Amino acid sequence: MNSMLAVGRVAAVCLALCEAQAFAQFPSNAQPLPAAQANTTMSSGQSSSGSQQGASNPYQGSIVRDKATSGELSLSLQDAIERGLKYNLGYVLQNEAQLGANGQRLQALQTLLPTLQGGARVQVAQTDLAAEGLRITGFPQVIGPYGSVDFRASLVMSLFNLPALENYLAARHNFQAAKLSAEDARDMVVLSVGNAYLLVIADQSRVTNAEAQVKSTKSSLDQAVANHTAGTSPLLDELRARVDYQTQEQTLIQAQNQLQKDKIALARAIGLPLEQEFLLSDAVPFTPLESMTPDQAAQIALAHRKDLAAARQQAAQGGSTAQAAHEERLPAVGFTGDYGATGINLADLKGTGEAIGQANVPLFEEAKIRGDERIADAQKRQQQAQLSNLQAQVVADVRDSLLDIEAAAKSVEVARSNVDLATEALSEAQQRFAAGVSDNLSVVQAQASVAQANDQYVSSLYQHNVAKLSLARAMGVAQQDYSHYLGGK
Repeated sequence: MNSMLAVGRVAAVCLALCEAQAFAQFPSNAQPLPAAQANTTMSSGQSSSGSQQGASNPYQGSIVRDKATSGELSLSLQDAIERGLKYNLGYVLQNEAQLGANGQRLQALQTLLPTLQGGARVQVAQTDLAAEGLRITGFPQVIGPYGSVDFRASLVMSLFNLPALENYLAARHNFQAAKLSAEDARDMVVLSVGNAYLLVIADQSRVTNAEAQVKSTKSSLDQAVANHTAGTSPLLDELRARVDYQTQEQTLIQAQNQLQKDKIALARAIGLPLEQEFLLSDAVPFTPLESMTPDQAAQIALAHRKDLAAARQQAAQGGSTAQAAHEERLPAVGFTGDYGATGINLADLKGTGEAIGQANVPLFEEAKIRGDERIADAQKRQQQAQLSNLQAQVVADVRDSLLDIEAAAKSVEVARSNVDLATEALSEAQQRFAAGVSDNLSVVQAQASVAQANDQYVSSLYQHNVAKLSLARAMGVAQQDYSHYLGGK
């Protein structure tokens, strides 16, 4: 039980770190919703604060659009991931932020495009000349009403504006980074949903093992009661067996409770109504991963990680923003013109127009321009530093995952052997107790060893599968190849 909790917490920390990297690479001016990734409900025994964690970690939440159906839904791993890619809150928010970044790009583009507007105006006025300070003898004090009609189209366009061009390029890089971040979010969904699915599978195995232990301890209890009744064993053996049986019942209750809580967490991640009953249709057995060197995996990761590609776009964005700041001293040349028809009524319209060319040169804005340059240069250096750090982190993620896979594979083999040995030792202890050669203390100890060995086997198998899924995410291929890395049915 403790080992299961420890493994779950390790997996949760890995997931949180990956998510933090994904959100850290999202363009700051795209204004995604803030996310704190310190907590996660993906670890066994950590679901009690799921409401708070789901609010802070969008990859554990979802939007629910379906209605619960009658009966039990069969849910495969592929079905769960496909639902997550539609309804998971983390992906939905990243996708909406991508649309916002596209809007910012279009806004920046408009400063380089001509702006054409048209309008019509009908005016009727009456003027009090005395109120205006005009008092002319023999001339009316109030003139009017009089009116005019004007139909006009105006054109404003930029002819030469390098800062505006660089700002548009920065907005375009920002949009590309947002698109890449949305693609990276799909890998994060696969990791999050896959981890939740694997955790439920592990919980089911723990429940099955706990049920087997309850049956085993019940048999030992019945044997102890029979021996005590027959006078061949003391009351202590019966009491010891009863305590062992009730302890295993408590373990079963806790395992069943944790299974239901983790099923709720899975439903929350994929947008299933919480009242929908479902059953996992896939099992993920132990499947060794084909050999891969760290250098090979790192090369794949550097080429496929979308968050790394997004960071490169952000670095390019910082370069364009800095260039725009340095070009603020240059003149901006533009054109403004209008043409229309004006008259006192519709029957007396005459064509009128105006064309203006203008050049604006900043003469005394040195403090502002220097401030803009320093801010932009600092942001550029920060983004370049983050890119360099992320490149190293990608390689570290790959190497960590490969080490985890290797260690977990060895742990699976050892745990499997421990299960066989503990089961054999329990059989020997039961036979000795039944024959009256020894008391049932050795039986109780052997049953505890079997329970611990089974729990360690389930934990190591879960850890191995999560490590393989984490490697797929670390390499940037989780969405396409998760089934290849997990393997089995």
